[in-house]
Amino acid sequence: MSETSRPLRRGWTTGACATAAAKAAYTALLTGAFPDPVEVTLPGGRSVAFALATAARGNRTATAGVVKDAGDDPDVTHGALILATVRPGEAGTGVGFTAGEGVGTVTRPGLPIPPGEPAINPVPRRMIREAIAEVAGAHGDAGDVEVEIAIPGGEALAAKTLNSRLGIVGGLSILGTTGIVIPYSCSSWIASIHQGIDVARAAGLTHVAASTGSTSEAAVQKMYDLPETALIDMGDFVGGTLKYVKTHPVPRITIAGGVGKMTKLAQGLLDLHSKRGSVDLAALAKLAEAAGGSRDLSARIVASNTAAEAIGHAQAEGIALGDAVACAAQEVAAAVVAGKPIGIEIVVFDREGVLVGRAPFAPAHLAPPRKRRR
Repeated sequence: MSETSRPLRRGWTTGACATAAAKAAYTALLTGAFPDPVEVTLPGGRSVAFALATAARGNRTATAGVVKDAGDDPDVTHGALILATVRPGEAGTGVGFTAGEGVGTVTRPGLPIPPGEPAINPVPRRMIREAIAEVAGAHGDAGDVEVEIAIPGGEALAAKTLNSRLGIVGGLSILGTTGIVIPYSCSSWIASIHQGIDVARAAGLTHVAASTGSTSEAAVQKMYDLPETALIDMGDFVGGTLKYVKTHPVPRITIAGGVGKMTKLAQGLLDLHSKRGSVDLAALAKLAEAAGGSRDLSARIVASNTAAEAIGHAQAEGIALGDAVACAAQEVAAAVVAGKPIGIEIVVFDREGVLVGRAPFAPAHLAPPRKRRR
């Protein structure tokens, strides 16, 4: 089997790696020996063995580390060292968590962990507690310990994530709901989208903007003077964003993106990645014709290299193809949240951030006027 045709390799979440490190460290704290490899049970019941990258004992402490393997997923934490240091805690306190180097602290409401707590999500916390309980039961210990999770270099890695926007400062989050990273599911990105919406809701915001990239995000922020907490970097995951908004409603959501991405949405694609589908220029030509374009324009659109080129041809003929794309995209997006009181607006920008198409909110969901700067 060739390299390009082989199945994509799955990996392990930071939560699974932290659990393995914590279990090994706690075992060494009680017995003086580190299990290597160390076996942990994932939420689905599967047992997985992790090799230790580092292990050390100190004065009433033990530290173990596991290198995160994200498989074939383009994960920012792939190759990072996940460390767990375990030390005895106060009697009767159970398992407590602290953030070491490179692990962030939550500072805003709306996340699954309250402000002031280490950014170690609920499922990884549960996995670690269960692993500690397993070892404690095997060795007759109460399991009252403090677990410190660290990721050396994690603060620099966090700059490549959405953590600062979510109010997670000082480093990365310990994530994972299954313990398994599925290649190109970009589960951490989707989790950030969900958390961004949760933070916006907790802040009482009634209008958020989900953008496919930095250019469209900057442009839509300027349109409405939106606070940072209202901005959702959804990338290609418009479907995942809309489905989450349907179950966690925000009154108004603006979907912002470039010509190509919004054309794909108009075609009915909810995953806008290039691997999931390409722009249908023939369909774009039909939209132009319905908007009053000539047959010659349709032919030039079909012969275009990109959707942006097609929009340029339409603009030259005075046809508002960008608006037609936005309206078609709005219909697709509205169908995803059907039955919920959620207003959807679509705005389409060119590569310079210039507005080239718009399908505004319905009157019942009009966004408030832009604030005047003083």
